[in-house]
Amino acid sequence: MTTSDLPATHQPRVPLSILDLAVVSEGSTGAQALRDTLDTAVRADELGYRRIWFAEHHLSPGVASASPAVLAALVAERTSRIRVGSGAVLLSTTSPLLAAEQFGTIAALHPGRVDLGLGRAFTPPPAQGEASAGGEAPSSGTQATPAGEPEPTPPAPAQPAGTRVVDGLLIPAAPGVAFTDTALRQRLLAQKEVVGASRTPAEFRDELELVLGLRAGTFTNSAGTAYTSPPVEGAAFDLFVLASSGGVSARVAGELGLPLAANYHVGPSATLDTIAAYRAAFRPGVLDRPYVVVSADVLVAGTDAEARRIADPFTAWVLSIRRGADGAIAYPAPGTTPAWDDLSDADRAAVQDRVDTRFVGSPETVVERLETLARVTVADEIVVTTVAHDPADRARSFELLAQRWGLSAADAAGPEVAADREPALAR
Repeated sequence: MTTSDLPATHQPRVPLSILDLAVVSEGSTGAQALRDTLDTAVRADELGYRRIWFAEHHLSPGVASASPAVLAALVAERTSRIRVGSGAVLLSTTSPLLAAEQFGTIAALHPGRVDLGLGRAFTPPPAQGEASAGGEAPSSGTQATPAGEPEPTPPAPAQPAGTRVVDGLLIPAAPGVAFTDTALRQRLLAQKEVVGASRTPAEFRDELELVLGLRAGTFTNSAGTAYTSPPVEGAAFDLFVLASSGGVSARVAGELGLPLAANYHVGPSATLDTIAAYRAAFRPGVLDRPYVVVSADVLVAGTDAEARRIADPFTAWVLSIRRGADGAIAYPAPGTTPAWDDLSDADRAAVQDRVDTRFVGSPETVVERLETLARVTVADEIVVTTVAHDPADRARSFELLAQRWGLSAADAAGPEVAADREPALAR
């Protein structure tokens, strides 16, 4: 029997993972969102998802995932197989040393199950007429990729002139969002002050090499002084770089031979450029060959019509992230937000890319689109994020997707699966 003879649910596919934002539903609380996140992780462990990552968000009414290390530790204690990690720790709010010590501590008790995903430092955009400091473009509030907004790095790579389809995969035009907008900049600066993001990050490569050097026990600073961090040295965590453009993050990840997480679900216009830049820069290092994780925003229900009904508030939620005064709003209930046709041209332009590249539908519909994403990007793994007002709808989406994808906790637990798809990291 060949693989083409197998039922659809048993076709070999790349591993699936989850990015959880601890979305706060309208009428609920942050505490309840965090409890729902723990429930999601326990169920994902049972269903056979490869890993579950937590984003870093601050001061967004609709997102409770503010402490990836704390969530990862709580989940690791409640699960037996699934990998836990960050998607990502922001290097503007947390130094690479502290991030490595946090996740090294978790890995000491759960070796081989921990991922440290790092995202570049958040820098508010310059005011009109000011010179850029060379940081990333703003994310939503102080979010890190892949949960935040795209990260064009000056000089930014050329963006497509408009929407295009590459071998069945939609690559939309860049969003109509002006990151130098005065009101947006003022909001981001005000949030940064409250967060207390005052550290001055080093070059991104230096930040990553600090983590790798401490883990290897070989780190010295610029003056030649050697330092040791007991929770980091020899720690059994995997280091990932998260990127939303073909700029510094993707290039440095390739140069150091690290795995890359590319952001299709909120930066779809630049995803192929991101991956191409990473592969072009790749040199054997931590890994002997490239390893690419690609993110996707999905919502699965029993039928296409039911999925579309549940997905209805997504447009308003994304609009609040990109143009709202406070960042992500509490996630609305279906039927309570403005219709697409009632939005202004500017509002539609701000969210069109995310709405068009969200995979919404029945298990068959969503799996077909995910297979296209994996094929076109040559992804080694897909990480999905799912937002909905009702936690039961989110849970059902993960279950239906796992079933149709053919996930199995027994299969995912075996070392032969990891060896087949995921290169072991050099220690």
